[in-house]
Amino acid sequence: MNNLFDIKGKVAVITGGSRGIGYMIAQGFVEAGAKVYIASRKAGDCDAAAAELCKLGECISIPADLSTEDGAKLLGDAIKAREEKLDILVNNAGATWGAEFEEFPVSGWDKILDINVKGPFFLTRELMPLLKIAASDEDPSRIINIGSVAAFGTGGEAFSYGASKAAIHQMTRNWAAIFAKDRVTVNCIAPGPFPSKMMAFITDNDEARKAIEETVPLGRIGSPEDAAGLAICLSSRAGAYMTGNIIPLDGGGLIRAGRG
Repeated sequence: MNNLFDIKGKVAVITGGSRGIGYMIAQGFVEAGAKVYIASRKAGDCDAAAAELCKLGECISIPADLSTEDGAKLLGDAIKAREEKLDILVNNAGATWGAEFEEFPVSGWDKILDINVKGPFFLTRELMPLLKIAASDEDPSRIINIGSVAAFGTGGEAFSYGASKAAIHQMTRNWAAIFAKDRVTVNCIAPGPFPSKMMAFITDNDEARKAIEETVPLGRIGSPEDAAGLAICLSSRAGAYMTGNIIPLDGGGLIRAGRG
């Protein structure tokens, strides 16, 4: 039991790892002794984040635009050129779009579905051979998709975002059923409010942040330790018997809303 949450020496790829929840998970993995590759579209941001994380352990930047199949292949090829196997894939890269229903553009669907749904699909397809090589009965390889509590709710004007995250939840269950025979587990973390660029309009505003925190039964927004802790659990021996789960990480927000 002493090594129940140990991921030391494992190799992980985290998309959208230069900021937000992706960076939180990357930092947790690096500090726990994993070798971490982070990818994001902006090369400067990706390199800077990796340089900062290298102060804590081993982190490599591979900039990639995962909104296209070609971008997913380029990242997959870069990982294959460096690693013979892959223990953990965190599909975190995502985007959102808000507009009134009558004015919601086609581009607001295409961009969000390309990044949030097609990106994880094509990258996972590229890296599945490495995940299968690392997998065993005792220590499966892990895929962690990042969904959202928005996939459970209604309202708001981010029409394509909620739909895209609901698709990720369904894809998680589908993959879990398909890949169990290969000893690859697939789970999904569905975050509530966390400090990130996507949530900055709320979390950087004291009044808005307080209003959000009042809707959370635990009385606060999420922290880096919360995001990293659940991801480490899913990636370690502690999570080896879990697959096909959609796990809200929201301080109880869904329960209060009656959607838990």
